[in-house]
Amino acid sequence: MPERMLTLADVAEILDITVPTARALVRQGEIQGFQVGGRGMWRVESKELDAYVEREKAAAASRRSSLQRD
Repeated sequence: MPERMLTLADVAEILDITVPTARALVRQGEIQGFQVGGRGMWRVESKELDAYVEREKAAAASRRSSLQRD
């Protein structure tokens, strides 16, 4: 089955952020995406969004652990 492609609106809804914030995350390379069509619309594979969420969860856990040791 083909990987599901998400729009920036989809990404924003899933992460509960604004579309401009989702666009910034993709442009900065925090979330891997690619542009399609002549108008430069972005698409993100669902597995890439899942990977971003896992990285953010791991980073948050690391920060919590670091704060508890201090």
